[in-house]
Amino acid sequence: MKDDQVKELLGRTVAERFVQSGMKLGLGTGSTAVWAIRRIGELLQEGVIDSIVGVATSSQSEVEAHAAGIALRTMNDPEMVAGLDLTIDGADEVDAHGNLTKGGGGALLIEKVVAYASKRVIIIVGQDKLVNHLGLRFPIPVEVVPLARMPVVRTIEELGCEVKLRTAVRKMGAVITDNGNIILDVSLPAPTDIAEFERVLNNIPGVVENGVFSRLAAEIWYGTSEGQVLQFAPRR
Repeated sequence: MKDDQVKELLGRTVAERFVQSGMKLGLGTGSTAVWAIRRIGELLQEGVIDSIVGVATSSQSEVEAHAAGIALRTMNDPEMVAGLDLTIDGADEVDAHGNLTKGGGGALLIEKVVAYASKRVIIIVGQDKLVNHLGLRFPIPVEVVPLARMPVVRTIEELGCEVKLRTAVRKMGAVITDNGNIILDVSLPAPTDIAEFERVLNNIPGVVENGVFSRLAAEIWYGTSEGQVLQFAPRR
């Protein structure tokens, strides 16, 4: 199977297996999570499930949810005070211990808010996203207040990392997140204590959030080119 076919298989399979009527759902962002949103919409239209409400993690997932006929709320809505039943999302990388990075689509802040407000989180990725160490092949996104760009860049570079401002395609200048901030992509020079690195990044003034998820006990399901959907067993 091609990569796009694996992504579709993952999203549709997980939606069919785990989404139940009456659930409050976190709707992830990205090219894999979008297939889960679309399949949830189909299941609603087919009458297989009902009474679903969702929280979109980005403008992309909001548009997809509207098209799929999924009712949307925000995390500030009174009926969401108790948290979400399930969030389905993708990831940029997953390491051997089940830590992951997100934010390739620029939605890391709200993705993190929604994930940690969920009773259950299912992460869906292609097999190629499973790595031994985070941040070596795919950079770690860091969301930063625009006026703090240079101080933050300097501080992260002093940690020995390579830092690049994420720039837009077909638009001049930096990528601007849904929250009005910029994204710095940070590449690590060598394997590191990723939980400690997450804390270090968030202690830098001007950093809003970073894409490391080291405290999230997520279930990770991955797809293979042979058309299998398998659960990943991290080393704890």
